[in-house]
Amino acid sequence: MAVGQTTQKKPDPCSFVIFGVTGDLTHRLVVPALYNLAASDLLPDRFCLVGVARKGMTSDKLRQSLLKGLSQFATRPVDEAISGRLLDCLTCIEADPKDPASFDAMSKQLGELEAARNTGGNRLFYLATPPNAFLPISRELGRTGMLAENGAWRRLVVEKPFGTDLASAKALNGELLKLVDEHEIYRIDHYLGKETVQNILVLRFANGMFEPIWNRNHIDHVQITVDEQLGVGHRGSFYDQTGALRDMVPNHLFQLLSLVAMEPPIRFDAHSVRAEKADVLAAIQGQSEAEALRNSVRGQYLAGRIGDSEIADYRKIEDVARGSTTETYVALKLMIDNWRWAGVPFYLRTGKALGVKRTEVAIKFKQAPFAMFNCTPVERLAQNFLVIGVAPNEGIALQFNTKVPGPSILIDGVEMKFRYKDYFKAEPSTGYETLIYDCMIGDNILFQRADSVEAGWKAVQPFLDAWKKAEAEGLKTYKAGSEGPQEANELLTRDGRSWRKLG
Repeated sequence: MAVGQTTQKKPDPCSFVIFGVTGDLTHRLVVPALYNLAASDLLPDRFCLVGVARKGMTSDKLRQSLLKGLSQFATRPVDEAISGRLLDCLTCIEADPKDPASFDAMSKQLGELEAARNTGGNRLFYLATPPNAFLPISRELGRTGMLAENGAWRRLVVEKPFGTDLASAKALNGELLKLVDEHEIYRIDHYLGKETVQNILVLRFANGMFEPIWNRNHIDHVQITVDEQLGVGHRGSFYDQTGALRDMVPNHLFQLLSLVAMEPPIRFDAHSVRAEKADVLAAIQGQSEAEALRNSVRGQYLAGRIGDSEIADYRKIEDVARGSTTETYVALKLMIDNWRWAGVPFYLRTGKALGVKRTEVAIKFKQAPFAMFNCTPVERLAQNFLVIGVAPNEGIALQFNTKVPGPSILIDGVEMKFRYKDYFKAEPSTGYETLIYDCMIGDNILFQRADSVEAGWKAVQPFLDAWKKAEAEGLKTYKAGSEGPQEANELLTRDGRSWRKLG
């Protein structure tokens, strides 16, 4: 994430090695992002693309598969010359952690490819695999010396979820850090590739009008929403073991929370920014079992309709247990124990099969005294929200009160909007371009550090423990296509607040 540069430098020559190259993530996001980087002339001049697959896959077959995926998932028209240059440098290598000898052979092949491509030995290993493959692959890479920095850099990119609870996250961090140093690990979260998410830092710290009021004296509360219209679909087996909290909160929602709530870093570099993000997550107030139950709502969707699609009950989905208590919706109330945010609640919500697809951060400012305008009923006054829209419409909106034209002093609420697409003519992207580019240039400012990951899991662990003990008790239901369980509204109404209306 380069700061103050009008032109971006090209990354060092390198090998880009993808594990899970035949999977959905690679076809849908990673290769289209690499294509967009190639189209923007932001790939190294000396570049080697390596796909690691199991037996039966050749380089030609893999090339055709990735090209077909690119034509389907590209965010812009595909230029054959550019896609040709990208995929012509593709080589398929067979390797399986269950067959250690295959990694010995891989090490030799990779060395030969690097010599032929003159990449200087720099290697980026991208683990686009299920989480249970992270450690077996990393251990084999370590055993064979492929992770050793012998005069060239090594980077290990790991997708979410990074652990399933605090204990597993600590264990995974501990094992990986036996193989590589912290600066070599890039824990990737595609939310941080979105322009509006990155813009939160600029909005806060490059505008003198906002930073002075970004505290408990002026902000009443913060709402973070990640609502999805899609149901679980064909991911029943994975989702029933995971749930909405594990799937979304310690990563996506906490990334948004940390950017909104962090203290100003002493300088804009990876160490300073990541330290402040970790500190604010560590400051999230711990909760007892009773507090965790009181300050959370978990729900599961029932059959309903979203647009033209009929959605079945969650429990009727293939590979979902018929008596499942896995939540498809979660709402939380969190407090942050520090000077800036003392007494300011953070309300988080996310769910599947909801009526509106929307990701946003809404900062609610405290109401101004209105004694001089006592002729206007308080309910007529607009709530002062600063709304950062992340998806589907990227932009920023400010809600405030103004006088209605006419001889009388009548007040009404208005909205001032900034939308990215109106001001900037950027090409459509996958959201992975910035992250992959940053991996190649060695800028880990947008990637989670071990302490940040563990602080996030520590904050949600009380809810996991309380729900596990409660089992079905307290699990609410909501109709697919609705706003979620009614009890989520009560989480705010008992505090005299309400969710911002989405639509």
